[in-house]
Amino acid sequence: MSKHGRVLVAMSGGVDSSVTAVLLREQGYEVVGITMKTWDYTGSGARTGKEVGCCSLESMNDARAVALKHDFTHFIVDIREEFGDWVIERFTKEYLAGRTPNPCVLCNTHIKWAALLRRADDLGCDSIATGHYACVRHDDALDRYVLSRGLDLNKDQSYALWGLPQEHLARSIFPLGQYTKPHIRQMAADFDLMRVANKPDSYEICFIPDNDYRRFLKDRVEGLEAEVEGGPFVLEDGTVVGEHAGYPFYTIGQRHGLGLALGFPIYVTAIDPETNTVTVGPREALLKQTLTARQINLIKYPDLREERPATGKIRYKDAGGACLVRQTAADVLEVAFAAPRRAITPGQSVVLYEDDDVLAGGWIHAVDQPDFALELPVLGRIPASNE
Repeated sequence: MSKHGRVLVAMSGGVDSSVTAVLLREQGYEVVGITMKTWDYTGSGARTGKEVGCCSLESMNDARAVALKHDFTHFIVDIREEFGDWVIERFTKEYLAGRTPNPCVLCNTHIKWAALLRRADDLGCDSIATGHYACVRHDDALDRYVLSRGLDLNKDQSYALWGLPQEHLARSIFPLGQYTKPHIRQMAADFDLMRVANKPDSYEICFIPDNDYRRFLKDRVEGLEAEVEGGPFVLEDGTVVGEHAGYPFYTIGQRHGLGLALGFPIYVTAIDPETNTVTVGPREALLKQTLTARQINLIKYPDLREERPATGKIRYKDAGGACLVRQTAADVLEVAFAAPRRAITPGQSVVLYEDDDVLAGGWIHAVDQPDFALELPVLGRIPASNE
């Protein structure tokens, strides 16, 4: 009989999830490992010349080898259909809508946790665990499960987990939240996991292993390139300064690959899918101060109807900026930053923190709405941005 119950551990074949599984076993849990096949390399169109990533045969074999070495059960489950229907389709549709999606948040929120919990119930597991660098605790005073940053701020992944609802956080364990990455690699060596101890971290989108999303969109949407090429590059005053290759192939803040020579550095500042127009301008044109987020998830408090100071992150590697946040409807957050932020991008996530705790998150829907700015005349009392 295990000391802490039965836990289902998501294993990608990498060092973090491998150490997670063995660490929990050492702590007295009955561990069941699971590797989820989410996509096919052969159907990705990637030209890396080698199958890579969490769904490769090598990664699955590495996960199974860890389970065999440390004597716990391991399963491989096929969730390609549900992953493709939600994550890949949503990823494609977001680019076609002129936004820049974050597939890792989509996967965690809508696929990975739901799939893990279903399998956990089938296998009689009390909880699930992953190798994310984050922390979760139950706050007795609030009677809520609170997500917070991991100890290693260079690896912290709380930004990618903002979409997890209370019922999912209640059954989640993040054993690596109190460790640094170098410590985890040392633990892998101590556990004799030499097969994975020095595996490099993976940063590409799992279903685009060559990291070329433009090639992926062209392969996936028949006739896309011919349909969207030749649209105008315009300045903010409407002046046409060139033709582009198609609006889905650009992102807010992009500078390189525009093919424009205007005598000064130029950046993508807005994308209009309806007219196939890409607006460009100087770096200063990227600086925005307010945003509206939708499809929100409240974590630390049940609502944010009263204006509250926070630190807002607008992308994974963002250091964050001081802001005010308030909830204006059941599924709407409005955020005003103390200082302008660079390249706030519709389709990306905004995640709001109170110290290290995640207050809430949502998908960025609109940027710098004039009415919103007029309704928030209190920016002077927010601490300065640390960007």
